[in-house]
Parts: sequence; C-alpha cells; structure tokens
Amino acid sequence: MRSTFGRMSSSLREVAVDALPVEVRGAFELDRTPGGVLPRRLPAWTRPQIPDLFMNTMIALPSGVRIAFSTSSPVVELTVHTRTLHTVGSELRLPIFQMTVDGAVQPDVVAEGGSFVHIDRTKGPEGITFENGGPSTLTWAGLGDHHKAIEIWLPTNASVEIQALRVAAGAEVTEAPRKPVRWTHYGSSISHCMDVDRPFDAWPAQVAQRAGVELTSFGLAGQCQLDPFMGRVIGAHPADVISLKLGINLVNANSMNQRTFTPAVHGLLDSIRDRQPTTPVLISSPIFCPMAEDHPGPTVPHADGGFTVVGAPAEVRPFPLTLQWIRGALDFIVTSRREAGDANLHYVDGLSLFGEADQHLLYDRLHPSPEGYALLGRRFEAAAFGPGGPFSRG
Repeated sequence: MRSTFGRMSSSLREVAVDALPVEVRGAFELDRTPGGVLPRRLPAWTRPQIPDLFMNTMIALPSGVRIAFSTSSPVVELTVHTRTLHTVGSELRLPIFQMTVDGAVQPDVVAEGGSFVHIDRTKGPEGITFENGGPSTLTWAGLGDHHKAIEIWLPTNASVEIQALRVAAGAEVTEAPRKPVRWTHYGSSISHCMDVDRPFDAWPAQVAQRAGVELTSFGLAGQCQLDPFMGRVIGAHPADVISLKLGINLVNANSMNQRTFTPAVHGLLDSIRDRQPTTPVLISSPIFCPMAEDHPGPTVPHADGGFTVVGAPAEVRPFPLTLQWIRGALDFIVTSRREAGDANLHYVDGLSLFGEADQHLLYDRLHPSPEGYALLGRRFEAAAFGPGGPFSRG
C-alpha cells in the first residue's frame, strides 16, 4: 500500500504525534526514523544496558501503548509502517489497531501493508527471514463532530512506525483527559500478550479498560529477568499502584538459581522503594505451567509448536529454580518485608489467577489462549482492584 506520509488532502490536516496535545502513552521514547517516529517502552538511557537484540525487539513492540488526544473531528487517519513478528507454523496475524471514543471500543482496523519478520524457533538465528512491505493508512470515520477523547491502541505483535496522524481540517485537537489512577505493570510474555489478535485481547489492557486506570505496561516477552535497570525505570515512573508478575522467565531461560533469585527480587523492590516508598505494590507469582512446576528450565520450543523443559544432571544445575520454589520464595519475601514495615507490599499466588484446573487453556503448554488470558484478567482484576484488594479505591 502506498504511503500518504508528507501529503495532506484538502479536507484533512496533519497533527504532530511527538508533541502536545497528542501523547503516545505507555511509550518512554519516540525513536526518530526516516519515515516518522517509532514508540519504545523503555527510556533512552537504558539502551546501553539492554543485553541483546531480543529484548530490544520486545521494547519496540507496543503492548499497552496508545495515541491519546481529544478532538471534534468526525474522521481520524493514521499512516503507519508496521513490522510484524510471526512464528513459523502459527497463523499469520495482521496487526490490528483499536480505537476508543470516550472509552467505547470502536470496530477493528487492520494494517494490511507492512513488513514481517518470520521466526522459526527451532532453527536459531538461521530461522529468521524478512519480508519487506510498505505503509498503511488506517481510517476511522463517522465519529461525530462533538469533542471527544480518542485513544488508538497499537498492536502487541508489531513495531509501529507512526508516519502521520490526520484530523478534519477545521477540527480542534486538545489533550485527552487522564484516568485518575496510574497503574504500572511488569511481567513476561504472559503480560505482553504478543500472541493475541487485538490490543484489547491482552489481559492488562482489558483490566485497565474495565477498572478505568491509566496503564503503563512493561510486559516484555522473555525479558522479565529482574534486570537492575527495570527497578530504576519502574521507581522513576509516577504510579498510584504497581504490580510485578515475576518468575516464569527466570525458569524459561535458566538465568538464575535459588542463590541469586531472592537478592535480585529484593534489589528490584529496593530500587522501586527508593523512589516510591509507599505506593501499593502487588507481587504475583507464576501461573500454572505443567512442565516447570517441579522441574527446572530452560524451556525450549518443540517441533509440535509447544514448549518443553530440557533435562540436565543436577551437578550442572545446582539449586535450580522451579515454579513451586519461586512461589514459596516470593511469599516469604513479601511476608518478611511486611514484617519489617512495608505495609503496602502485597502478594497474590499465581495459582489463584490461573491454576492446574485451567491448564487446558494453555495452547502451547506455556501461554494462555485468548479465553485463558480473559480468565486471568478477570481474576487479577478481582484480586487487585476488587473490594478488599490492595488497589481498591473503595
């Protein structure tokens, strides 16, 4: 599809996305590209500390990111160049953008152009191929000429170069109102949800929409590794409530053991508490994963599209992490810190959010299906934001 970047019709005018009144919420940096800007979910100062290309790629996948503004325009156009990650053997899902108007979700709009990165997880670096494409122009019409709050939620499975945002030539554009509660969430691919069809199929987005809170998502597939800089990023970002869904990626990558795990969690919390000493923080342990409950990682992709754990002698994997051990450790960490005076630190057992009875909803033995994500979201919302929950406003 041919780009319309740099051109303006007589009935539409272009609005800058990198300056007020438009905001790209959930992004910490807008990387300037030859065609526009590309949202990234970590601040620029973290770049020298990002360990590899995989994490850098996840930062550019805009799960939870949305373009926010208010306008009287009856039509909104957005020109984008998407780069979609596709796992070979799975369905190729084109990126879907979802708009809300005063909180009401509008019909899906699909970006049919764009580029693709095809990844065969069983072949390592040799299994990555590229397919180049062009920009797409997305249109939402019939929005009415009244002043309204607009949010355009970006896909979870594709990086998005924003090339142009347009509204009606005579329409007013102002800042969109912010929701009263700011929620920061840190987690793994199960929080990133890059395997869903739509932005609002991701359970953190569902929870934010229903609870009426302003989401900042650090759901980073494979990258919830307790990196020291993440504690500083989360602590420096103003929030009213913070949730940390910890553990599964450390087993997936076999990146820590029992000796290093507990100090790393304390270090993450210390960095957050240095900046936000009293903000309610909810730690969630891992949801059920049958292969890693009592067996250490790493987990690796299998030819059938699922995942399995790698066996190894105990001598080469001393004091390994399992999900059962992690749940006990996180419970103990929270209890000990509460006894030391942190009354605003809380714990929820991941099995209460998605347990053994729900494992039929793990489509690859690791990640929930859309039905599973929705179930997880409802249970998390009740545990965190519901009556008596640590994030309850009642």
